[in-house]
Amino acid sequence: MIQSVLVANRGEIARRVFATCRRAGIGTVAVFSDADALSPHVAEADTAVRLPGNSPADTYLRGDLVIEAALLAGADAIHPGYGFLSENADFARAVHEAGLTWIGPPAPAIEMMGSKVESKKMMAAAGVPVLTELDPGAVTEADLPVLVKASAGGGGRGMRVVRELADLPEQLEGARREAQSAFGDPTVFCERYLETGRHIEVQVMADRHGTVWAVGERECSIQRRHQKVVEEAPSPLVDAVPGMRERLFEAARLAAKAIDYEGAGTVEFLASGRAERGGGDSGRAERGGDDSGRAERGGDDPDQGNFFFLEMNTRLQVEHPVTECTTGLDLVDLQLQVAAGGRLDPEPPAVSGHSIEVRLYAEDPAQNWQPQSGPVHRLDLPENAVEFDVLRSPGIRLDSGVVDGSTVGVHYDPMLAKVISFAPTRTQAATRLAAALGRAQIHGLRTNRDLLVNVLRHPAFLAGDTDTAFFDTYGLDVLARPLASADAERLSALAAALADAAHNRDVATVNTSLPSGWRNLASAPQSKTFAGGGGDIEIRYLLTRYGLKAEGFDDVALVSATARHVALDVAGLRRSFEVSRYGDDVFVDSALGPVSLHAAPRFTDPSAVVAEGSLLAPMPGSVIRVGAAAGDSVSAGQPIVWLEAMKMEHTIKAPASGVLTELSVTAGQQVDVGTVLAVVEAAQPGGEL
Repeated sequence: MIQSVLVANRGEIARRVFATCRRAGIGTVAVFSDADALSPHVAEADTAVRLPGNSPADTYLRGDLVIEAALLAGADAIHPGYGFLSENADFARAVHEAGLTWIGPPAPAIEMMGSKVESKKMMAAAGVPVLTELDPGAVTEADLPVLVKASAGGGGRGMRVVRELADLPEQLEGARREAQSAFGDPTVFCERYLETGRHIEVQVMADRHGTVWAVGERECSIQRRHQKVVEEAPSPLVDAVPGMRERLFEAARLAAKAIDYEGAGTVEFLASGRAERGGGDSGRAERGGDDSGRAERGGDDPDQGNFFFLEMNTRLQVEHPVTECTTGLDLVDLQLQVAAGGRLDPEPPAVSGHSIEVRLYAEDPAQNWQPQSGPVHRLDLPENAVEFDVLRSPGIRLDSGVVDGSTVGVHYDPMLAKVISFAPTRTQAATRLAAALGRAQIHGLRTNRDLLVNVLRHPAFLAGDTDTAFFDTYGLDVLARPLASADAERLSALAAALADAAHNRDVATVNTSLPSGWRNLASAPQSKTFAGGGGDIEIRYLLTRYGLKAEGFDDVALVSATARHVALDVAGLRRSFEVSRYGDDVFVDSALGPVSLHAAPRFTDPSAVVAEGSLLAPMPGSVIRVGAAAGDSVSAGQPIVWLEAMKMEHTIKAPASGVLTELSVTAGQQVDVGTVLAVVEAAQPGGEL
């Protein structure tokens, strides 16, 4: 019987496992790096052990230190979570050798699936369909496009799409660097890239007594940088193709049995075909593994429903909550039971309803998914969201590694939370999730929230047309548009100015009975400028005895204003705005959409002005390479500096053709956000500087 579990992970992952342990009456132990000293997962554990350092290589990837921590804290089992050491066979062996229970599959199974190259050979021998591996040195024009992949990892690290043969050497080099940094193994390989494939995965659960479950499938086709963004269960494609679910489940069970698997795992496939079903709501309350009696909805595509083995993740997956919500299972609890020698029932429960998960990232999709770092002032969802628990009735679930006041650093993935909906039908699940995200108060960092809502409301998504080219097909520029229109942003800025005036009256020490901006004689309007998503917004207004007079807002009347809440009548419609201010950053939430503003200072600090053509560090990170020297002529779009931050490489390019007049950094240097990396003096139209 397991008494105390150390989770060899951090953030949301650790909090998720701790939640199940608490419900089961099992003690919890956390490990933490110096950067995570104030992380919520540390405070929630019964005991926490420091791993000195910040980088994963010095902390969470040090299996010896993790095992020492477990023994020191008196834990009798280790749960690896997902990521870091979760698929490290040597670590699993070391846990057993230390006399601890490993809450995961046997080390040989991890080892066999640890190499994507070798695992594909094994799956092909077991009768599972696979894509042919390509030797990077033998790729020809006829093979393009190809996908470069890291053999030892996942999560989009070490993955590059190559469409031009001339680009292959550079992309191979970048993929190897990223793979080495993320997984300690630079081995990469190539395979044919399916531009419009569907990413389908099957959750498996196996005990040591020979029972292997296929616990429903998930679709995870909407991705950015080969990382999943939206996941759902069941798959609209699999629902649409007769017999596909049964074939998928059989292939997944074959894969698990071929390696004598135990515990939770995921068999991932790349499938072809389109869902011709208008949204995936068939009216069925339950779905099992048998598609008999189903209407023929697969269309005439001869490739419809074909699938190929990608990899087997020998761990719990990030997206496991959608399977939990559609089956009623707590997969972490099942992991604990299997690790303790328990038996599974002969058959898994039937799937009921539909669940969708989105990953809320601190990133700017419109700027090539640029990750963000800094404080999270507030993260609050409406509808009394359940945290880290199975939804057994329609609702919203939140699995998050941050709380109000947390800081997102540069050492780890920028995911803030997973937000999950559950409802009887797919359309209801999408509608409920989009509404919850749209009304959420997310203050601090820029996030991908608007993108997620736009995807969930997109007609193609609602029709089940969700292949891996979704962002390319429907336009990232369109999907990343703010939920709030330009007019809504201006109204929000007016509300922010009025809330600021109310705050000033609240803290005034003299003439406290006078209204804001009061003068004996007529005077100039009050003026306040905010920087918004569409540029600067100047608000000019007077509060008179006859009410609000705001320039450009002729049909707007003030109902009430406090430092936190403003009510306006807009063309006869009452609008409410919640206003939150953190220094000069202002966040306005309303039914018109969330708006982020920055209050402009009255006077500019000359020391804050940077030279025209300056290349600024978009985030804190480490310079890993420079591509030019001071005095060199450069062309627009030419890479100048490569930064590594949040486990990914980021390229800083010349904004225009000209001369690199200044290069302020060298390889290996750490830089803060906003650091001037280089300065490019642009060429004049005639070609002269």
